[in-house]
Amino acid sequence: MAAKTKTMEQIKIVLQFVADGKPVRWISKTTGVARNTIKTYLRLLQEARLSVKEALLLSDDVLAGILFEKSPIEVDKRLSAFMEQIGYLTEELSRPHVTRQVLWKEYRAAFPDGYGYTRFCHLINTHLDQKKLSAILVHKPGEELMVDFAGDKLFYVDTETGEKISCEVLVGVMPASNYIFIEAVPSQKQEHFVGAIVKMFHALGAVPKLVICDNLRSAVTRSNRYEPTFTDLIEQLSLHYKTAFMATRVRKPKDKASVEGAVKTAYQLVYTVIRNELPTSLRALNALLHTHLHAVNERKIRDRKYSRAELLEQEKVHMISLPTQVFEVKKTVLAKAQRNYHVILGEDMHQYSVPYRFAGQSLKLVYTSDQVEIYHQHTRIAIHVRNYRKHAYTTLAEHMPTNHAAFYEQKGWNAQYFESKAHSIGTNTAQVISKILESKSFPEQTYNACLGVLRLAEKYGHPRLEAACTLALQGVRINYGTIEKILKNNRDKAEPLSTFAQIENDNVRGALQYQ
Repeated sequence: MAAKTKTMEQIKIVLQFVADGKPVRWISKTTGVARNTIKTYLRLLQEARLSVKEALLLSDDVLAGILFEKSPIEVDKRLSAFMEQIGYLTEELSRPHVTRQVLWKEYRAAFPDGYGYTRFCHLINTHLDQKKLSAILVHKPGEELMVDFAGDKLFYVDTETGEKISCEVLVGVMPASNYIFIEAVPSQKQEHFVGAIVKMFHALGAVPKLVICDNLRSAVTRSNRYEPTFTDLIEQLSLHYKTAFMATRVRKPKDKASVEGAVKTAYQLVYTVIRNELPTSLRALNALLHTHLHAVNERKIRDRKYSRAELLEQEKVHMISLPTQVFEVKKTVLAKAQRNYHVILGEDMHQYSVPYRFAGQSLKLVYTSDQVEIYHQHTRIAIHVRNYRKHAYTTLAEHMPTNHAAFYEQKGWNAQYFESKAHSIGTNTAQVISKILESKSFPEQTYNACLGVLRLAEKYGHPRLEAACTLALQGVRINYGTIEKILKNNRDKAEPLSTFAQIENDNVRGALQYQ
């Protein structure tokens, strides 16, 4: 019984296996094509002076003519010439502004009898598609943690200023279980990157054997395909947790395809859910992220009977145990407490209070990504939650002297408070206070000036202040400085000139001179 003729699809599958380096016996067992038939195909291609890869580029008709004709036909000479040029053509195509149309015109100028434009593009595309083939990667449990910063940032709202503070978002994934972790950080600086990695380890409950990251400046000091150089801090982190770091190849997103997918999952299942939320601190933002991400990890995977969290529990058996101490990125700087009993952390340009008795003293600041500790001669005198808002203050009430603590009662002041106090002195004083309150877009900006005006009554008395305000209302500019000058120069005591006396003088002309 004669064997059935194989279809061109079956033959090309056989040839593809040959191109992949599979042995003939294995190919025969897998495809059902006899070994002698496979050897015949290879012999006919050899006689036609074609490699297997070149044969795969042939059309079905031409390939059939080579393999099924009783006498080998002459192969299209154009293909051999084209295959000699394919390396050059694909390299040129990668250059800026070079198109297939440009390359085809150059090709036809060199080979007038060459392929038409359509066939030319088909052969190039087939060659490029073969180069883009992706391998199926099998990830060992507990082996890797892939991390990358998401392209889209998140933010929280500063309650004091109403400003939206943007944050970077570091996404990590365990490829074997697809367990995802997200942490919002102030920036991509080294300390924040390392701090987020530490939180990932402790959220996982164990340490992976390898951390794969991009060529980030916060982790890699020198990019190299074979031996990238990591920062000293990353080396310390690796030693502390007995793990290792590896950087992906530059511009090779397939090296970290799992975390690319995790970022997409974060966008779809976390970002969209919290899009209408307005967290008021970085801590609140992370609490929100972790809550929704927990639901994602606990949810059953589509078409599976298990969740990411359940798979992670199986992974932990193959992971490294956490050390007893948490790795912290600590920095130390020296600073002098100013007269306002605050020290400035230069890295953030933010000022933190210390007990007022230490004003003028040299102090040591020890800080991490989360908190700031202040020491005087090895004794800790203050501790603050780290604040990254520039040119701002973090002040604790217990650090202020008594008279300064009273100053902060202004947080409860309002326009009615100052107007009520002014009415108790006099109507003109109340009118002055009202005009001062109206002089600014935000009344809070005028509270100090109002306080100053009212305190003039303590020094000069209520009657004099009322008289000074009466005189000030006759002018154009009404403010604390004007009223203070009136009282200081005793202008409120001067008698007002209601009439002018007629001056008798020969040089003064009367009304008759102007008739």
